[in-house]
Amino acid sequence: MIFAEKLKNERQKKGWSQEELAEQLFVSRQSVSKWENGQNYPSIEIIIKVSDLFGVTIDELLRSDEDLKEKVIQDSRQLAHPKLKFLFDMFWLMGAAFFLFKIVSLALNYFTAINIPLLGGSFIWNFGPLILMVGGAIGSNTLKDMYKEE
Repeated sequence: MIFAEKLKNERQKKGWSQEELAEQLFVSRQSVSKWENGQNYPSIEIIIKVSDLFGVTIDELLRSDEDLKEKVIQDSRQLAHPKLKFLFDMFWLMGAAFFLFKIVSLALNYFTAINIPLLGGSFIWNFGPLILMVGGAIGSNTLKDMYKEE
């Protein structure tokens, strides 16, 4: 039995209308209708709520419908990569910020009487921003490409 049929059967066993089920799940009646007609699938959070409401296992709901199982797998992959991609994006931004700070410091040192020392040595200030920016960009792009392949 596919998810749409299972959802409709379980809802009818409880004697609930689509509107009543929608209220229980905090979604619209149209969403419930689309799920029952097989036009769309709920998120994993909703599947968990449906499991709890009807007293069926998530396994019963997922294994009954191959398309739904694939959607849940895709959703879980999508949730995993943005956090790591965000980290690489932050490396790139830190490199850009360090580079900008160096340029502003050098300009102020050259054009004004202000003397801003760049602590840590020239190697860090010359190559640090570059390493952060290139590493962040490569990591972010690799994750983006990896997600496309999956």
